[in-house]
Amino acid sequence: MNGTINKVILIGHLGDNVKMHYFEGGNSIGRFPLATNDSYVNKQTGERVINTEWHNIVVRNKLAEIFEKYAHKGDKVYLEGRLRTRKWQGEDGRDRYTTEIHVTEFTFLTPKPKDNAPGTSSQPERAQNKQPANNSPVENPSETDMPEDDLPF
Repeated sequence: MNGTINKVILIGHLGDNVKMHYFEGGNSIGRFPLATNDSYVNKQTGERVINTEWHNIVVRNKLAEIFEKYAHKGDKVYLEGRLRTRKWQGEDGRDRYTTEIHVTEFTFLTPKPKDNAPGTSSQPERAQNKQPANNSPVENPSETDMPEDDLPF
């Protein structure tokens, strides 16, 4: 190990759908903004203040294709990646700099509907509103009170 590390971990919401760019040779790159929030209570007014920080996210090749297909504006995601600063020239000829997070690992945190049939809502299902699929009486009602993905520990 060379004694340095460049690692970023973020949990936030997509600020827009992924914008894809395709290159010769089959490579691709996807870009999207990610919003993270920090909140505190103002001691003088008692009001909750929320500060939103926007991050420029970059995904490449297979990761970009996965994000394009499954991630949508507003979805919550966990990202790991590296900070990179990119230099470019603006229309006025001046040098500009952009700091981006280049994603290496991710997890989608917004639950998706179980079937992606046309006409189904892309909104996450609420586990507490689920009803049993069959109309037969439930033998143990406490089993239906717990969402399917919640673990008892």
